[in-house]
Amino acid sequence: MSPKMTRLLFSLNKRQLVNSIACTRNLSTSPSFLAPQFLESADEAVSDIKSGSKLLVGGFGLCGIPENLIAGLLKTKVNNLTVVSNNAGVDNFGLGLLLQQKQIKRMISSYVGENAEFERQYLQGELEVELTPQGTLAERIRAGGAGIPAFFTPTAYGTLVHEGGSPIKYNKDGTIDIHSMPREERIFNGRNFIMEEGITGDFALVKAWKADKAGNLIFRKTANNFNHPMAKAAKITIAEVEEIVEIGEIPPDQVHIPSIYVQKVIQGPSYEKRIERVTLAKSDAGDKELSPAAKMREKIVRRAACEFQNGMYANLGIGMPMLASNFIPPSMTVHLQSENGILGPGPFPTKEEVDPDLINAGKQTVTAIPGSSYFSSDESFAMIRGGHVDLTILGAMQVSQSGDLANWMIPGKMVKGMGGAMDLVAVADTKVVVAMEHTAKGGKHKILENCSLPLTGMKCVDMVITEMGVFELQEGELVLTEIDPDTSLDSVRAATGCNFKVADNLKQMSQL
Repeated sequence: MSPKMTRLLFSLNKRQLVNSIACTRNLSTSPSFLAPQFLESADEAVSDIKSGSKLLVGGFGLCGIPENLIAGLLKTKVNNLTVVSNNAGVDNFGLGLLLQQKQIKRMISSYVGENAEFERQYLQGELEVELTPQGTLAERIRAGGAGIPAFFTPTAYGTLVHEGGSPIKYNKDGTIDIHSMPREERIFNGRNFIMEEGITGDFALVKAWKADKAGNLIFRKTANNFNHPMAKAAKITIAEVEEIVEIGEIPPDQVHIPSIYVQKVIQGPSYEKRIERVTLAKSDAGDKELSPAAKMREKIVRRAACEFQNGMYANLGIGMPMLASNFIPPSMTVHLQSENGILGPGPFPTKEEVDPDLINAGKQTVTAIPGSSYFSSDESFAMIRGGHVDLTILGAMQVSQSGDLANWMIPGKMVKGMGGAMDLVAVADTKVVVAMEHTAKGGKHKILENCSLPLTGMKCVDMVITEMGVFELQEGELVLTEIDPDTSLDSVRAATGCNFKVADNLKQMSQL
């Protein structure tokens, strides 16, 4: 080969190499029709959403909701939407506004909560609601985003979710128009599981703290929640952020959502960041006299606190169970896990410390202790479902003598949703303690031979603590092991709607 020909080939190969490098650079850094679009407004971002679309909407309560994108949808007035969201905000903010305008046809949620319009529309047959356990909801979304069509979970075995018949839509007369279908069941390693299908959507509307100009996202504190799995599970993910930063300002090892999942980004012009339950630290605990009802609740809570052990991980339900953390001895370390995405919530904040991006599962403002961590909803329930939480304390409407639990709905009358309760009580290695008043209003029995309300879990309760005493499930039987010193055994029997055994060594009820 002549020297002239050699130089020509070298020149051609060099030009091809330069062109190849240029193409590689173009793929990784230059804007293209496949890269995330950075748009000027929420109105523009949601303009492609049509009536009948299926939306995944991030947030937990009002924490981390895409409030500007929701405002954009209010203007478009698209309707017949199917919305997947843990809950629907409140009556006058968040998804509650879309409900007010009758833009939503079906909600797929775990919790109705305090949204009166949500509950009203459901019970009046104006809205379809597919209630799903919170951990199952998070995992269905995560699975959908990962291309997994279905999976098996122990959560909700033996409940309406498993057996079918849960009301999705009521008729005007209160009868059921649409009900849920039964789930396939299977036994693995001697335990019962049901099959759940993955969830995907046409659009995901998520709220992040920051995006870099490549489209990578990062969340702040407990505003991660459902935003994380939802960002990965839609054909088109629209993210609204508080700040857009230069590439490199979010270190690669700190990115929560890589840009591959994100199609559109807007910077929100403003954020109200409304807080559902501003709860402040009490500066004047003092010696204020407690009411009789408060004294009774404190008695239950102080006994529940006796179940804490040094070094354990515990999850406390909304309301009375949460108060048990006030009585953890100073010498004891208990790691609290809140299913909305924090391990190590601290005391309620002062007015100056209030942070709308830092709440607990009861949607109360909290602080974080040293060594705490934040994570997404699917990660939270991986901890729970995986048996890493040692103890859960929660309330109940009814408990049966065999340990069945009911605490999420009264058909046709009251629907709050199961939230994370079905997930928490389905774990074989987690001790389940119910803390509740012994009877309902009017002295109606709450401890029964069989629960008359829809179940949260079958044979899942290990202990029941009331103001009258402590029952334990021992070899499938309900046994009274402790009694309040101001209560007689006859009184306990009269207030209990089933037979129970009395321990040979019946003790006085413990207190912390």
